[in-house]
Amino acid sequence: MEYSNSSNTEQPQTCLEITMEVHRVVPPPHQSTIHKLKTTLKETFFPDDPLRQFKGQPTGKKWILAAQYIFPILQWGPHYSLSLFKSDIVAGLTIASLAIPQGISYAKLANLPPIVGLYSSFVPPLVYAVLGSSRDLAVGPVSIASLILGSMLRQEVSPVSDPVLFLQLAFTTTFFAGLFQASLGFLRLGFIVDFLSKATLIGFMAGAAIIVSLQQLKSLLGITHFTTKMGLVPVLSSVFHNTKEWSWQTILMGFCFLVFLLVARHVSMKRPKLFWVSAGAPLVSVILSTLLVFAFKAQHHGISIIGILQEGLNPPSWNMLQFRGSHLGLSIKTGLVTGIISLTEGIAVGRTFAALKNYKVDGNKEMMAIGLMNMVGSSTSCYITTGAFSRSAVNHNAGAKSAVSNIVMSITVMVTLLFLMPLFQYTPNVVLGAIIVSAVVGLIDIPAACQIWKIDKFDFIVMLCAFFGVIFISVQDGLAMAVGMSIFKILQQITRPKTVMLGNIPGTDIFRDLHHYKESMKIPGFLILSIEAPINFANSTYLNERILRWIEEYEAEDHKKQSNLQFVVLVMSAVSTIDTSGVSIFKELKKTVEKKGAELVLVNPLGEVMEKLQKSDEAGDFMRPDCLFLTVGEAVATLTATIKSQVSNHVV
Repeated sequence: MEYSNSSNTEQPQTCLEITMEVHRVVPPPHQSTIHKLKTTLKETFFPDDPLRQFKGQPTGKKWILAAQYIFPILQWGPHYSLSLFKSDIVAGLTIASLAIPQGISYAKLANLPPIVGLYSSFVPPLVYAVLGSSRDLAVGPVSIASLILGSMLRQEVSPVSDPVLFLQLAFTTTFFAGLFQASLGFLRLGFIVDFLSKATLIGFMAGAAIIVSLQQLKSLLGITHFTTKMGLVPVLSSVFHNTKEWSWQTILMGFCFLVFLLVARHVSMKRPKLFWVSAGAPLVSVILSTLLVFAFKAQHHGISIIGILQEGLNPPSWNMLQFRGSHLGLSIKTGLVTGIISLTEGIAVGRTFAALKNYKVDGNKEMMAIGLMNMVGSSTSCYITTGAFSRSAVNHNAGAKSAVSNIVMSITVMVTLLFLMPLFQYTPNVVLGAIIVSAVVGLIDIPAACQIWKIDKFDFIVMLCAFFGVIFISVQDGLAMAVGMSIFKILQQITRPKTVMLGNIPGTDIFRDLHHYKESMKIPGFLILSIEAPINFANSTYLNERILRWIEEYEAEDHKKQSNLQFVVLVMSAVSTIDTSGVSIFKELKKTVEKKGAELVLVNPLGEVMEKLQKSDEAGDFMRPDCLFLTVGEAVATLTATIKSQVSNHVV
C-alpha cells in the first residue's frame, strides 16, 4: 500500500510503499451491569484485594488469617526471636531518650500540661504495636499536629484562663481525629488523603516549621507577655514590642543548647552511624540544663522552669470528652484538620521506611491503627499522636526489627512517669524551646523545593501558596489554600484535556506528535488527532470545540495548497472511559465532519468506549469497518488505497 507524506514545514513530497495486514477491531466481551459495578467498586475501595489471601483456605485457617489481618502482631509475634529482641531493646531505649524531652516540649507547643506529652508517649505506642503494620514507625506527639491543635482551640478557649475546658477540648479533638482516621481506613477511603500533594506538604511543613520556631522565641528570649496569634507579623511585632522582657540569662542558655542540638543533628546527618548523637542530644540537654538551674538557682534569675509534674500513669479521661455544648463544632473541625495532617505524615513515614527495608505497609490498616490509637488515647489523657519522622528515623537507624521497639519505648516512659517525674521540676522552658526548634528545622526541605521548581512550575506555585498562607494567614487557611489550588489543577486537567496532531515518521508506519517530532510529516487529506484523556461531561464541549478548531485550521492551511480534507482520524488509545455526554459529542462531530465532505474515523477505541459507542450507534455509522481501525498506520494505508481505487475506477 502506498501513501504520500507532506511535511508541516516546506519539504518535498515523498512516496512510501507500506504493506501491512489490516486487523479487525472487535467489540469487547459482554459483561453484565452488576459485574461492571462490582469491578468498579472493587477497584475503588479494594484495589489491594485484601480478601485474596482467604481464597481456597479451610474455615479454621480463614479465622486465623482474619485475626492476623486485624492484629498484625499475631502474624510476626510467633516468629519473634531473642536476637530480634536485642535489636529492639537498643532501638526502644534510643527513641525513648528522644521521646521523653520531645513529648514534654510538644505538649507545651499545644498549650497543654507537659505531663500530657509523656502520657501520649506511653499508651498510643502500645496500641500501635498491636494494630500497626510498620516495623519502623515510632509513635508519639508531633510538632505540626501539636501546633494546629493548640492554635485552633485557642481561637475560642484560653488555655490560661480556662485550662480545664481547653484540656477537655483537646481530648475531644483527639477522639474525633481518631474516629475520622479509623473511618477512612474502615471505609477504604484512604485516597482522600492523596489530595495533599507532595508540593502542598512540602510548602505546608516548611511554613509550619517557621511558625513553630517563631513561637519558641517566647521561651528562647524569656518573654512573659507574648501574642496568642500565629502569623509572622504578630509574632515579630510581639517580640520587638517586649524587648524590656528579654532575659540575657535565658538567651545565653537557649543559644548554647540550640547550637549544641543543631551540631548534634548535623553530625548525625553527615554520618548516619552516629545516629545516637542526635537521638541522645535532647535528653542530654534536659539533664545538663536541669542540673545548671538547680545548682545556680537560676529560676530566681529570670529563667522559667517547668515546675512540679504529677507522678503516676495516665488517669482515665473518658469523662472529660465533650460531645455536646457550644464548642462541639470546634472540636470536630480541629479533629478533622489534625487527623488528616497526622495521618498523612504517619503513612508517608511508614511507607518511606518500608521501601528501604523492602516490605509493604497497608495504608488502610495503618489508618485504622492510627485512628484506634488516638481514640484509645483520648480516653487515657493523651492528645493526638502519629508516627514522627525524626523518631522513626532514629528507630530505623538504631536497628529496630519490629514494633516491639515501641513497646520498649513505652515501658521506659512508664518508668519515667512512675519514678522520675521529680527530676524534671527544674528543667528550664528555654531548653524545651531549643529542642522544638532543632526538631522542626528538618521539616524545611529546600532541595525538594528546588526540585519541584525544576520539574513543575505550577506545583511550585501551589507549594508557595501553602508556605506563605501558613506564615501570613494561619496554619489551617494556608493548608486549605494549597489543597484548593491542587484541586483546581486536577479540574483544569480534566476539563481541558490535551489533543495533539499526529504525523508520520518517514519510512515507518509510526505516527507521532508533529510538534514534538520535527521529522514527522502530515498525510495529505488526513487530519490525525490524538485525544489524551477520558471524555466526560466536564470536557466534552471543550473537545468538540477544539477538534472543530483543528479542522478549521487544517482547512485554512490546505486551502492555500489547494488540497481537500477527506478524513478526520481520532486516535482513542488514551481514552479510557466515556459517558453519555461524550457519546453525544461524537454523534454531533460526525455530522459536522460529513457536512464538510470528510469522514470521521476512529482508531483503537478501548473496551468500555467501544461498547458505549456501539450501543448508541443504531444506524451502524461508528462500527463500519471503513471507520474503525486498530492502528493509525492501518487506517491511513487502507483509506489511501480506497481513495486510489476510487480514482482509478472513476478514470476508467
